[in-house]
Amino acid sequence: MDREKRTSFEKVADIYEERRSGYPDEVIEDIVKLSKIAFGGKILEIGCGPGNATVPFAMRGYEILGIELGERLAAIAAQNCRKYPGVEIKNMAFEDWDCEERSFDLAIAADAFHWIPPKIGYPKVARALKDTGSVAFFWKVPIESETELSRTIDKVFQETGPEFINPDKRFTAKWLEEIVTASFEKSGHFENVVTKQYFWPTILTTKDYINDLRTFSMHDGINNEKREHLYKEIEEVIERYGGKMKKQTSVMLFHSKVKR
Repeated sequence: MDREKRTSFEKVADIYEERRSGYPDEVIEDIVKLSKIAFGGKILEIGCGPGNATVPFAMRGYEILGIELGERLAAIAAQNCRKYPGVEIKNMAFEDWDCEERSFDLAIAADAFHWIPPKIGYPKVARALKDTGSVAFFWKVPIESETELSRTIDKVFQETGPEFINPDKRFTAKWLEEIVTASFEKSGHFENVVTKQYFWPTILTTKDYINDLRTFSMHDGINNEKREHLYKEIEEVIERYGGKMKKQTSVMLFHSKVKR
């Protein structure tokens, strides 16, 4: 993982806010149930981005400290959470945050914790949690579609931009589960991990799909001219298929209690 790319989202902060939208209520409700966090409890969010996962918890009455490296993203998060006085957004790297030890009931990270080196991230989160605290990390997982359109798009990636990874093929749920579970276990700071995967259908327009690509960090910094040419080719393919595509979206949740 090239952790230098974690600042790439700043360049497309507005698109990121729009396209990296919130998570199903089922995910949020399961986190509340698994963590047994009381109403008004205190949540630490690592890498809150524009607040897409912050707002659902704020709406439920929780006090939240969100830490976000990106200046523009942090500003958007603060704006999106302005109605919730219990939310504070700090614009800084999690590694630089002065840990408030044993202060939080729950720590969350939505599509973000992989940017923190495990040797730093897991022990620091554990220190921040109360003795009864827990963590809920969750990521959107690509679900590979086996349609004529998806196969045509993949062919464009291979023929037009082989140096660019197709986001729908970047990893599998099994791989993610193995990596994250092993990281929890290796840290020695957490109990057995509970995992759950959620699925829901989405329909993307051509613009939606291309904007999703623009928020994909692994395409950043390679070759802008080739990237734009690739995106144009993909745009033309989707338009030929009617300007829309059906996709299955998925999120995988990892929950674990801190070990004392």
